[in-house]
This record gives sequence, structure tokens and C-alpha cells, in this order.
Amino acid sequence: MQHHTPPKHTNKLANELSPYLLQHAHNPVNWYPWGTEALNLAKTQDKPILISIGYAACHWCHVMERESFENEEVAEFMNRHFVNIKVDREERPDLDQIYMDAVTALTGSGGWPLNCFLLPDARPFYGGTYFPPKAMYGKPDWLSLLKSIVRTFTEKRAELEQQAGYITQHLQNQDAQVLQQLPLLQTTQLFEPNTAETIFVRLRQRFDTEDGGFGAAPKFPATMNLQWLLQYYHFAADKNALQHALFSLDKMTAGGIYDHLGGGFARYSVDKAWLVPHFEKMLYDNALLTDLLTDAYKITRKPEYKETIEQTLEFIATEMTSDEGGFYASYDADSEGEEGKYYVWSKAETDQVLSEDAPVFNRFYGITEQGNWEGKNILNRNFTLKNFADKTGYSPEQLKNLLQRCRRRLLAYRNNRTKPALDDKIILGWNALMTTAYAKAFQALGHPQYKTAAENNLQFMLTRFADTQRQNPALLHTYKNGRAQHPAFLDDYAFVIEALLTVYQINFNEELPQQALSLAEFVLQHFADPAGSPVLFYTPDFQTDVIVRKKEYYDSATPSGNSTMAANLKLLGAMLNLPHLTELSAKMVKSVETSLLKYPTSFGRWGSVALQFVYPAREVAVVGSNAPKLALQLAKNFLPNTALMASAGNQSPYELLQDRFVEGKTLFYVCQNTACQMPVNTPQEALQLLNSR
Repeated sequence: MQHHTPPKHTNKLANELSPYLLQHAHNPVNWYPWGTEALNLAKTQDKPILISIGYAACHWCHVMERESFENEEVAEFMNRHFVNIKVDREERPDLDQIYMDAVTALTGSGGWPLNCFLLPDARPFYGGTYFPPKAMYGKPDWLSLLKSIVRTFTEKRAELEQQAGYITQHLQNQDAQVLQQLPLLQTTQLFEPNTAETIFVRLRQRFDTEDGGFGAAPKFPATMNLQWLLQYYHFAADKNALQHALFSLDKMTAGGIYDHLGGGFARYSVDKAWLVPHFEKMLYDNALLTDLLTDAYKITRKPEYKETIEQTLEFIATEMTSDEGGFYASYDADSEGEEGKYYVWSKAETDQVLSEDAPVFNRFYGITEQGNWEGKNILNRNFTLKNFADKTGYSPEQLKNLLQRCRRRLLAYRNNRTKPALDDKIILGWNALMTTAYAKAFQALGHPQYKTAAENNLQFMLTRFADTQRQNPALLHTYKNGRAQHPAFLDDYAFVIEALLTVYQINFNEELPQQALSLAEFVLQHFADPAGSPVLFYTPDFQTDVIVRKKEYYDSATPSGNSTMAANLKLLGAMLNLPHLTELSAKMVKSVETSLLKYPTSFGRWGSVALQFVYPAREVAVVGSNAPKLALQLAKNFLPNTALMASAGNQSPYELLQDRFVEGKTLFYVCQNTACQMPVNTPQEALQLLNSR
């Protein structure tokens, strides 16, 4: 009988749900979760607070834990002099945003782990990111820094109070640097035709024409900017925009950032050629890249995009989906203490597993004796299937089958390795992004399991994340082990509304737009700025445990809640004929227009909403017994700035669908600002009307 030795230390994180917090539950540091107990203790004992913020897939977070937070001497000092709080940034992105902005203001840069020192009232006065156990990289060692902080807190408290006051004031004023006051203009006058061209010119200056994407290493997918290029191509017929978007996608899907065996994308590439990924896999990246790939596939019908969508969603279905139908947060970069170990290969391994097929596979995926990364090989493609088939004498079909056979064998072999850790918490907003991706993949490819996944996850979100302590339709942010917690943030609500409207456009369930409207009204009630700015706060008015209410407007790794709400309000306004929502959307975009035109790479989704005001919006009503099926045929096409609604009967609650039913027929009504052209009978005719300028 085995006896498990109880851990030497257990702290206040032991009852948390977050895998990241649980990783620290047996540190000798007496960690607390963020909450009233820790905050009151700091005030009662008049101690400075250390808030240390990270996430489960963060490599340097694990390094700092191993070096410093597991060190008994360091922990003893931290416990004696500080109230120590650990935060999972994915559970509390609001706290991460506040204290990241503070550290960036103090030091000029930020990152994770984020270590910020606060006064007992939670106002920040100093901070940084990773600190080593011995002085290096131009940084002090962690213990020396702690001693310096304690000395300053004891001897120069008034100076720290003053510094904390300055920083808190900076955090409160920060939004004004990005947002502008709105003139009293009509919606139709808000956007000049050259707005789109200006954005394109600025984006083009950042094109990497050699390797795709934007700028230099490290390279992030920049999905929203690539999506903007596809939309701009659709409206302005600028082939340079299309070419760069597709070139970038081709480079990413061929590179090491894509998992050629198991499907799915890593978070970013450390080099400019997309070869060497930072190996963690995040749910949101795979949702956003699937969404982008569906748009690219709708435009091009390129088989490689279809295959990548299918492989990525297979990875999500098999590796990142819970039994209840929720999607997990992420996979770590490390396994067995080494970054990327699970994913890389030696030539000896591929030779052994693939035997006579190895030479062809190795050449196609760039596998060599010397390797392409730290003596190992990251799979990547330097050829298209057709080019390589021409070089080697195979037919494309023969080569495709051979490579598929090899990938299956290597994947089976890889499955016996120790997997990276899974962060199995379920985050509302990221789930909504994946629901939208599944719905769009169903539109593009028609696979029924994608529709099922989208509908199931939508139902899962609306039931499991319901905040039963508050009025319907309030939601919570994370879910695990049957328990949801933390009030949902602006981006959670925005992405859920987007998911409702996208799923509506695959099943035409008439309850969904109404649910989306109900959530939008809740957001406008609880996230609005009482000072009158159209840009919404990140936290609701009933959340009171933060030192400032911030506004999130940058589109970064995920779209901002504000830009997504602007898109949602625009679409809801068109679908439900609610001009006040359209006007609010326009005002939101107008408020960031100066920043958007200067720095479009940081405002990708804002740019997409701006396009919808520059170019004509269309509404399509499909009415008749065969309406849902025929509407889906139309939705196989790339139709930005189009509100698609369908009804099989004549009793729709929505004005766009009313009084259009003709017995025995299914008709398409193509409208602009509620003025409709004569109805047509087929998706092809409707598409012709939509594409006419």
C-alpha cells in the first residue's frame, strides 16, 4: 500500500479552481487569492502587498516559481514582510490590465510573470516582470529587491504614497490619450471615404513581404489585421490587400507555428519566418485563426485552408473540449521541464517510425540530422503539395496519402510522450470566440458536427455561466468543476453576443437575436460611462474590488470588448431596425478614429467596423418554406457588412422578415438601409445583387 507524503506547505490557494493558482498551493510562500481576506489583512497589519500575476502556459512564470517562490529563505522573508497575492490573469484580466499598465508606466515595458508592489490600499508604487535569483540581465536579484522595497516602505513611506498617487492618477487619465471628444454629427457624416485607404496605406507600411504578417520578430498572427485586409479587398477590390492576407496565412500554416501532426496553432513565433513557435496553444488563437481561415476559404476555396480548418477543429474537439461541451483554456509550452519537448523531432526518430517513407516525409517537412532548432527539428513545409509532387515523381494524390499516413504514425508515437499541462478552466469569452469559429466553419464547409458544437457550446455558456446572484442575463467569467465564478467582463459579454448572432446565421433560431439584444442592453446599462463617453468600461458597475475602472480599446491577442460591441451594435441595429444602436456603434468607432488611423495594427477590429460605415451595409431577408437551407447556401460566400436573416414562415417577430411570405416560394430580398430591391429566387441571384456596387 502506497503512502503519499503530505506536502510540507499548503497555503490559501489550495481551495482555488485555477490550475495556475493550484500550481502554487504548496509553495512555502503564504499566497492568498485576490479577495477581501488578503486586502483587509494588508490594511490591518499595514504591510505592502506583492501581487504576482501569471498564467498556466507562461514559461517564465514557472521559472520564477522554481527559482524563488519554492526557496524557503525567500519565502520566509516574503511572508514576514508582505501580504502575498497570486492572480491568474485569465481569471482576472481586469487586475492584470490595471497593474500591467502601472508597471509599464513605471518601467517602460511589461510581461509575465508580472510582480507589482502595492500600498496596503492596493495602489501600486513599483513593479517589474521576471526577477532572477541572482543579479543578471541588468536586474537585481529577487531577495535584494524585496529587502529594498521593505526598507523604502519603512523609511520613505511618504514618497511611496506620493508615487502611488501619481500612478493611480495616470491610470485614471490614460483613456483620454486614446479617446477623442465627439462632434455633434449625423451617423452618415461620420466617416470619410478615404478612411479605409488611409488605414490600408498605414498597414502596408508594416507588411513583411518576405515572410508574411507585420513587422519583425517576435511574430503574432495579427488575425484581425489580416481579416481587415480581406474585407478591404472585398469592398475596394484591392488585390494587394488580398495577396498579403493570403501570403501571410500560407506562411503561417506552412510554418512551425502550426502543429502539422496534431492540428492547432501556437501562440506566436519567436522568429520572423514563423518557424520557431512559443509552443503554448491558446484557445483564443485557434478560434480567431479558424475564423480568419473560413473567410479566406470563402474567398478562394483553397483546399489547404479547408484542411487546416478541419485539422484545427479536430484538435479542439479531441484535446480541448470538456464532456459538458465547454472548451479548455490552453496547453502549456513545456513538458518534462523543457519548452517544446513534446513537439520536436530528431531525424533518427522519424527514420525509425516511418522507415521507408521517412526520406520523402523528412524532405517535405524540413527534417535534417542537424535540426533547425536546438539540435532538433520543428516540422515545417517549404513546398506546396503540387510543387513537391512534381519534383519527386509522385502524383499529388499519392503524395497526399503518403504524408497523411506518416503524420498519423508520428502522432501515434508522439501521443506516448509526456503531454504539456492542460489548463482546464473554461473561460466564457474564449468559449464564445470558438463558438463563432465553429459556426463560421459550418457556413464555409457544411460539416454538421460544427453546427452541433456551436449550438451545444452556446447553450453551455448561457446555462453554466449564468450569475444566479444577479438579475438575468448577468454572466460569470470562468467555470470549472461545476462552479462558475468572477463577474463577466466586457469582452465576455461582447463575444457571447457575437456568438449568438453568428449562430443565428446558421440555424435561424428566432430567439437568438432577442437574447443578443437583451445582453447588449444589460451591457449598456452596467458598463456605460456616466460621463457620457460611448466607450464602455471593462468591468461592470457592480464590481467594486478594483482601484480604477479601466477602458479596454486595443485589439491585441484578442479583439477588445469595445470594438466587438461596436460591431455587435452595428449588426443588431441592421437586423432589428434599431437606428439608435447603429448610431452608438458609429460614435464608438469615431471616438478612437484618430488612434485607428495612426496605429491601425493595434485597432484591427475597430478598422473592420469603420469599413462598415465607409461602405454600404446590406440586409438580406430570405423568406419561404426552404429559407434556412437556401440562406445557408448564400452564407457559403464571403459577405462582410451583410445582415442575413431567414424565416420559413410568415409569423416572424422581426420587421425585416415580415410581410414577405409568398406561398410556395422562397424569396431573397436584398436591402440597403431597409429599402429593398425586387425579390429574387436563388442564392446566386441574391449574390449578384450583393456584389453589384
